Amino acid sequence: MNEGRREIIQIVFVLVGVVFLIKLFFIQVVDSRYKQLADSNAIRAEVDYPVRGLIKDRNGKLIVYNTPEFDLNIIHKEVKSFDSARFCEVFSKTPEELRLLFKELKARREYSSVKPTIFLTKLSTLDFAKIQDNIDEFPGFYIQARSTRAYTAKAGANAIGYVSEISKGQLERDKTGIYKQGDYIGQSGIEAYYEEFLRGQRGVRFKLRNVDGVEKGSFKNGAIDTLSIPGQDITTTLDLDLQEYGEYLLNGKAGSIIAIEPSSGEILAMVSGPTYDPNLLTGKNYSSNYVLISNDTNKPLFNRPLMAQYRPGSIFKIAQAMVALQEKVITPETRFRCDRSIINCHGPHSNEDLRGAITHSCNPYFHAALRRMLNKGVSNNPFDDTRIGLEEWNKHIRSFGLGKPLGIDLPNEKGGLVPSPAYYDRAYGGRPWKFSNIYSIAIGEGENLVVPLQMANFAATIANKGYYIIPHLVKAVGETGKPLPKYMEKHYTTIDSSHFRVAADAMQQVVESGTGSYRGKLQDIVVCGKTGSVQNEPRPDHSVFIAFAPKENPKIAVSVYVEYGGQGARAAASIATLMIEKYLYGATKRPQIEEYVLRGKFLN
Repeated sequence: MNEGRREIIQIVFVLVGVVFLIKLFFIQVVDSRYKQLADSNAIRAEVDYPVRGLIKDRNGKLIVYNTPEFDLNIIHKEVKSFDSARFCEVFSKTPEELRLLFKELKARREYSSVKPTIFLTKLSTLDFAKIQDNIDEFPGFYIQARSTRAYTAKAGANAIGYVSEISKGQLERDKTGIYKQGDYIGQSGIEAYYEEFLRGQRGVRFKLRNVDGVEKGSFKNGAIDTLSIPGQDITTTLDLDLQEYGEYLLNGKAGSIIAIEPSSGEILAMVSGPTYDPNLLTGKNYSSNYVLISNDTNKPLFNRPLMAQYRPGSIFKIAQAMVALQEKVITPETRFRCDRSIINCHGPHSNEDLRGAITHSCNPYFHAALRRMLNKGVSNNPFDDTRIGLEEWNKHIRSFGLGKPLGIDLPNEKGGLVPSPAYYDRAYGGRPWKFSNIYSIAIGEGENLVVPLQMANFAATIANKGYYIIPHLVKAVGETGKPLPKYMEKHYTTIDSSHFRVAADAMQQVVESGTGSYRGKLQDIVVCGKTGSVQNEPRPDHSVFIAFAPKENPKIAVSVYVEYGGQGARAAASIATLMIEKYLYGATKRPQIEEYVLRGKFLN
């Protein structure tokens, strides 16, 4: 009996031993989880953040570069014998700030006690120099190197944009799986639009540690490390000198300046005023500076060239003239009497032909021309006749790139408004409407809305005698790259090229003998321009001017809006022609006009 019991006990011990051996085999050979857990205590994965691509101007001048910064990461489980008083001393924190940091750390969704989590961000090289010799005093904390943006000039903030840490909302919307909490991402401007080219690709380096957490070198001599891939450099179309000059001229004013190379659609300058110093939205003071800038009542983050929608005013008369010519309701020799009982006008003129009407900005002329366009007698019903005419008019006007976003390589572009029959049906709540209800669109008032970019593109279209290339800010991606394909395609209007010659002739007269003659004329360069004073009651009018130069083989097209600047011939014309001089000559030959602009007293 005892013998049988002994055999049973022996069999049980053998079976237990076999079970342990099998389990050990699975742990050591088959199941990798335990090996990974062991490795995690000896190996630390360190992210190798890529260097973000540089941004340069059209002449190769550096605009945006990278400068080192550091994050302090924590693996909470490895924090031992934490001396909070010493930590506060080394990192210049108060006990209350330190407690808040730990509270925020544990509240983060990505927090794990066994994985690296950012504890402090945006430490400068000076901060790093102060703490690098003391970091070993705090097991569980380590430094992670990365880079942040820096700027060679204070210009172009709204065009270039800024970079900051990805938000929780952006992270939730990200379908690529590329980003993680704590990563930086372009938030506006070129930085946002070209994010996929600029960001590069992260890498990982594996570091060995001993039982005390002290780093002992690379794991497997770096054999399984993956190196980061730098982002691609971008060459913009901007002329940095011209951009800086435009911001100098617009300083203290609200408005915009846009300069385009007509033949290519390349934007030479895009100025939004007021603006901000891009250096404020980088580094450790980003958050506090962003709050100050975003709460500024002058709205420096509002990119006026793309987002401000204004009535175009008298510069719209050029478009009206070409549509009327195309529809054959007038010829260049057609004359209309300046009947100021119908609509108000200005200046000593009475019975101009088309060129003269543009030169002197005659309101009754374009009232009469639009009436002919919209009321051709296609229908005996004046309401239906106006509807039919407006449909044709709308088609022509939209072919200039108006009434819709042009498609610039920046986010948040607005489209303005070109009124259509459907628009007026909604506006009048189904009640009938006809020409007498909507005639103010003839002179660029009423329901017309444009953004400044569209009017610069309109000037470029006249310079090109009937086509435009979508305005864009990037000339090349990478060392040998080109613009994106859509920024190389010509877009033709519905207007015959011969009519643009008439428009250019009239715009030349505007500058030489018409409403823009005093401050728009330049020595040795034929400038073609058009003034506008946009009604803005009860406040002063907005000052508007579009131009291109030289008349033959144009190199630059410009639009300028100065809010509350009064007559277009004053603020806007002065700024536009100073920009033309700067680009073509390198400097102004009219210091008195520059002084006038800087003084800013345009209503006197």
